[in-house]
Amino acid sequence: MGKTSKNEWLNSVLMPKVMAFVNTKAVKSIKDGMIGTMPLLITGSIFLILANLPIESAAAFMESIGISAVATKAYSATFNIGAILAAIGIAYTYAKLSNLEPLGCGFISLACFFIIQPNAVISKSGDVVGNIISQEWTAGKGMIGAILCGLVVGAVYTWFLKKDIRIKMPDGVPDGVANAFTALIPGVVIITLTTLIHGLTSMYNTTLLELVYTIIQVPLQGLTDSLPGALFCTFLISFLWFFGVHGSTIVIGIIGSVFTANYMDNQAILDTGAALTRMNGGHIVTSQFFDNFIICSGSGITIGVVIYCLFMAKSKILKTMGRLEAGPACFNINEPFLFGLPIVMNPIMAIPFILVPMTVCLTQYMAIAMGLCPMYRSVVVPWTTPPIISGFLIGGWRTALLQIVCIIESFFIYLPFVRRMDLENYKLE
Repeated sequence: MGKTSKNEWLNSVLMPKVMAFVNTKAVKSIKDGMIGTMPLLITGSIFLILANLPIESAAAFMESIGISAVATKAYSATFNIGAILAAIGIAYTYAKLSNLEPLGCGFISLACFFIIQPNAVISKSGDVVGNIISQEWTAGKGMIGAILCGLVVGAVYTWFLKKDIRIKMPDGVPDGVANAFTALIPGVVIITLTTLIHGLTSMYNTTLLELVYTIIQVPLQGLTDSLPGALFCTFLISFLWFFGVHGSTIVIGIIGSVFTANYMDNQAILDTGAALTRMNGGHIVTSQFFDNFIICSGSGITIGVVIYCLFMAKSKILKTMGRLEAGPACFNINEPFLFGLPIVMNPIMAIPFILVPMTVCLTQYMAIAMGLCPMYRSVVVPWTTPPIISGFLIGGWRTALLQIVCIIESFFIYLPFVRRMDLENYKLE
């Protein structure tokens, strides 16, 4: 198969199928429904940093005056309800994408999520404490169950209303009242079925949420947390971008909830007072692994190209593009490069565009696995946070140093390829 026929097959056969999957209601509901949690997660990260300042003397002072305890409360109230927000947000978005009143769907999903989770815990003294909502299940451990809950409730709720199985109120009734009665029939059916499922699982001394965690979430977290899993996700981001498809949005949109569950599990380990290690169940691959490294300076980690263009380029086009991209690259935006240089559909740049992120993925994974850099906890910074600053915030000086190493890798791997492009442009000029 020649180069032209391969491109035609990718553009006419593979890409339409990928985009059809990405644009399904389920995938868009997960992606858009989870985005709503970001303001709380970023805010919670600020309070987590305040509660655990990296300077020992400052941390001791904050604890002595009571600020650490107050900040920990704020962190807990934002991070440990992530699964609740997912259950509401995904169902809400699913109904909204179906052009239906979404609020009732979100509330029904919330009720179902509470029904399927354990309502008792064993205290440190060995006593069973009942009638509680455990933050263990409203955070990372319940994330996949919450996603499935939101999707199923959204699909069933939508089916009822599309079939016009609802209570219709006469004209003139306020919209709020009419919408409440519209959600009544699907709500009764969905909650009743969920309760029956809970009754069935309770006969075997478990809950549906625990089964989902054991059968689906644990294997999925293990798969994505492996080096092959991390490399595959990294490759897919660059591969899709090379054809002009927003790879990071697609990959993170689909699997990002698992990465979120990974760092929430890491924080749960730290909250127990245990060391965050692989032996204690810690995860290497988290949201920060991708947001602050794999897309550092933008997908493909093109910071090396920026450095070359600013200080070594001979052609006017590369010098100009370097100046244009220098600012956006500091905030991890590189669309001007991807489409202006270009890198998209450019066979010269295809190899480093895929190779650099995979090299950085391997470097970062090994650095954390060997204990040279810490695993990531629940400190989340916006993906636009400049490199080195973001590294310091999520992992301290060692993680910031690791970002510098990755930037150096980007420069030297891109160097022979961008130099060839530069010389060709220079000859033309």
